[in-house]
Amino acid sequence: MSFNSGLDIERSYHTATAEPEPRHPILTAKIDADLVVIGGGCTGLSAALNAAERGLKVVLVEGGRVGWGASGRNGGQMIVGLCKTACELVKLLGRERARALFDLALEAWGLVLDLIKRHAMNCDLRKTVHPIGTASAGDMTRFEHEIECLATIMNCPLMRILSAAEVRVAVDAPYHGGLFDGGHMLPLNYTLALAQAAAAAGVMFHERSVVRRLDSRNGIRAETAFGAVRARRAVLAGHALLKRIHLPIESRIMPIGSYIVDNEPLANAAAVIPSNAAVSDTRFIRCRPTAGCCLAESATCPARRPTSGTSFAHTSRGLSSSSSISYACGGLASVTTSRLPHVGRDGDMYFAHGCSGLGVILSTLVGKLLVEAIAD
Repeated sequence: MSFNSGLDIERSYHTATAEPEPRHPILTAKIDADLVVIGGGCTGLSAALNAAERGLKVVLVEGGRVGWGASGRNGGQMIVGLCKTACELVKLLGRERARALFDLALEAWGLVLDLIKRHAMNCDLRKTVHPIGTASAGDMTRFEHEIECLATIMNCPLMRILSAAEVRVAVDAPYHGGLFDGGHMLPLNYTLALAQAAAAAGVMFHERSVVRRLDSRNGIRAETAFGAVRARRAVLAGHALLKRIHLPIESRIMPIGSYIVDNEPLANAAAVIPSNAAVSDTRFIRCRPTAGCCLAESATCPARRPTSGTSFAHTSRGLSSSSSISYACGGLASVTTSRLPHVGRDGDMYFAHGCSGLGVILSTLVGKLLVEAIAD
C-alpha cells in the first residue's frame, strides 16, 4: 500500500483539475548524494530546489506520490502571517523577535509569488482580498487590537477592519466584520510545479519509497525496502506522515485531521463570493471559489479517520446548503503545541514541520531556510 494512500486525495477537486504529473521510480539502488530530502511536499521540494540551485547533488525520496500529502490537499488559501496573531507573538516573544518572525511570514508571501512567476506555474493564482469573518460581535474587539498591533509594531498596514456591510460585498454571509490579506491558488498544481522546477534543477526523485531506517552516526544513511541513500546531510520534511524514523523530532508533531469538500456547481456562484476571494471565519472554516463551485476546508483535533462522516458534515456547513457535495477528501496535517513552525537541526539532520494550517506559503519558506542553514 502506498504511504499516502488512504488520504483520499484521489477523490479531491485538486486531483481532478491537476496538471499532468510524471511518475518517479521506486528507489532500488544505493546512491550517494550531498543531501537527501525525505518528503515530497512543499517543504521538501523547496529545500531540494534551493539546494540543487546551489550546486548540491540532491535525492528526494517520497513514501507515496509527490504532492499527495497535506501540501496538495488543502484549501489553497494564501494567508499572510502565522497561526499566532501579532498580539500573541508580541506577548510570547517580545516586540523585536515577534517583528522578525512576522517579517519572515511576509517574506514567505513574496517568495511564493516570485516562484510562481519565475517558473510560470499554472496554479490558478488569484491575488485577492481575504475576508476573515467573525462569527460573533465579540470577535471585533480582538480584531481591533490586532489591527493596532500590526500597524504600530509589525509595520504592516495590509489589514483593516470591515463593517458587516463591507463583508457582504466580498461574501454573501452574515458576518460582523473581518480583515483583508492574501490570495489563493490550486495547491496541488503549485506543489507539482515546484517539483517540476526541482527536477529541472537536477533533483533526483524516487516515489513509493518509504524510509524505514535513518542512520546518522557517520553522515546520513536513509534506507528503504529496496535501496538506500548515503548523504552528508538530510532534510526531514515528512511532517505528520513520518514513519517513526526519528522519534525525538516526531515527538514534537501533533497530527490533526484535515477535511476538504467541494460542492456541485452553483447557478449563482458569482453572487456567493462576488469578490472571488478566499474566505475564512473564526469557526475555523475556510472557503475558496473554484469553477462555479465553492471549496471548503476545516481541521479538527485530535486526528480522526480521514473519511469521518462527522468531519465532512462539519466542513460542508461552510458551503451553500442548496447544493450537494461533488468532491471530498481528508487526511493528516501537523501542528505543534505552540502553533508555530518547529524548524531546526539535530546534527546533520535538518527538519521543519508544524506550520499549523498556514503551510500554503510558510512551508516553501522553511524549506528555503533549511538550505540556507545547511550552506551556513
